[in-house]
Amino acid sequence: MSTQVNLENTQAQMRKGILELVILSVLARNDAYASDIINELKKAQLIVVEGTLYPLLTRLKNGGLLTYRWEESTLGPPRKYYAITEEGRQFLQQLKKTWEELNQAVKQISNQQ
Repeated sequence: MSTQVNLENTQAQMRKGILELVILSVLARNDAYASDIINELKKAQLIVVEGTLYPLLTRLKNGGLLTYRWEESTLGPPRKYYAITEEGRQFLQQLKKTWEELNQAVKQISNQQ
């Protein structure tokens, strides 16, 4: 039983570790509303709840990697749309490079068994 709990925790931590990469990747394609980002992540089986997403978006915005604008909505209150900044694009490229290096290292080590 404890193995399952540890496995689930490790899997959750691994997913959390790549959220910045995938969120910036989504926003590099198009500006997006928070629920659009959540839907993109769900399609990729990276389930994220608003309580996880909003603090991360705020941190990325405060770090200069994202900006946002308000748009009127015909379905209710104005919506906050997030966009990646030029600094965010550069940061994303560095994250992608790091991800590729880590992925290759893990493959190399795990294939040596």
